[in-house]
Amino acid sequence: MTESLFAERCQDFDENFSRIRERMEKAALSCGRNPEDITLLAAVKTVPVELINYALKKGLRVIGENRVQEFLEKYDRLLKDQCECQFIGRLQSNKVKYLIGKVTCIQSVDSLKLAKEISRLSSNAGEVTQALVEVNIGREENKGGILPEALEEFLREAGGLPGIQFKGLMAIPPVCEDQGELCRYFSAMFQYYVDMREKKIDNVSMECLSMGMSSDFEEAIRCGATMVRIGSSLFGKRS
Repeated sequence: MTESLFAERCQDFDENFSRIRERMEKAALSCGRNPEDITLLAAVKTVPVELINYALKKGLRVIGENRVQEFLEKYDRLLKDQCECQFIGRLQSNKVKYLIGKVTCIQSVDSLKLAKEISRLSSNAGEVTQALVEVNIGREENKGGILPEALEEFLREAGGLPGIQFKGLMAIPPVCEDQGELCRYFSAMFQYYVDMREKKIDNVSMECLSMGMSSDFEEAIRCGATMVRIGSSLFGKRS
């Protein structure tokens, strides 16, 4: 990246970061919520590490990667003392070994096989890895995730594993024709989140509901999201 292009992208980030935080605050206040209860996670797929580090110096605190290989290529150069790294992409069991001890949370746990591998490798390393259960809220065949009716059974079984601690739920709703349809998916996710919290399952604490991205984070906040994952609206369109 040339110096002039880097300067331009930094300026764009400054403007976007300020604007998004304002929109998050307004969305929270519009439904009687405290804006400080909602975490902004920056989705940094394809974002150069230099720009990520600039963003961290400007106050960004949580980043999420979608691809293991890209995360590893950036990892040693990240300002890790200034941020929390999470993994938000679909994850194969044979790639878990590259993340243990490097990320604080894996948001995309979508099978018992994956949960067991995180548990095994975390225990072997003396680590406890936080995790979110990905819920296939739209029942889409091309997406990962636990079906809603199987969520409680999954949490009761996976929650008993050592080395992994379930902190909440994550979802990516289907592409919707209108806002009302989208909000129905978000509201359903919030209800599952509340229901699972009330079950008081061992080793499961419903502290995080991760839903909402660049195109719909305000609706997600109004429906109860505690974390939104924003990429292109922060850093520009992905290359």
